[in-house]
Amino acid sequence: MTLVIGLTGSIASGKSTVAHMFRDLGIPVVDADQISRDVVEPGEPAYRDIVETFSDSVLQVDGTLDRKKLGKVVFTDESKRQKLNKIVHPRVREEMVRQREKYKQQGFAAVVLDIPLLFESQLTGYVEKTIVVYVNETTQLNRLMKRDQSDQEDAIERINAQIPVKKKAEMADAVIDNNGTVEESFQQLKDILLAWNLV
Repeated sequence: MTLVIGLTGSIASGKSTVAHMFRDLGIPVVDADQISRDVVEPGEPAYRDIVETFSDSVLQVDGTLDRKKLGKVVFTDESKRQKLNKIVHPRVREEMVRQREKYKQQGFAAVVLDIPLLFESQLTGYVEKTIVVYVNETTQLNRLMKRDQSDQEDAIERINAQIPVKKKAEMADAVIDNNGTVEESFQQLKDILLAWNLV
């Protein structure tokens, strides 16, 4: 039996760091973000739908998707964001399920679905247990501004587009407090896996 774990957090909470820890422990990770990039590559059906819906003003000179430009368009307009989600989400889900089933057939003890919007997109039915990577609001804001070289207003807007990480932590089966060191977070992950009989 393979345990399917949903890994989530909020923007700049350090979820990717925890995903790497799973890989280091030999547990495969299905990365929803990577899949969402793959399905919008030129030539893919989602790419054609996006250009049709948002025009080629969201493309870079080389014809690939300008994610930043598209992000700007959809972050401030709920109806446009929903249009984009309708194009991308079904294809991402299909590929996530395909990869999840592949790892289950290979007999892994666990497989992780790394899904940034696990709760927002109501995808908890795809997993059996959930882990939220938590940081406090100040840390989150500072990390995001530093990571994306963005100003405070822009960063707050992006944070507010998601369910607050505190609320996600209340909905999770387990929480990794990522305010401390990488080592501390890794120890918390190992403790969770031990409690779930995975190590």
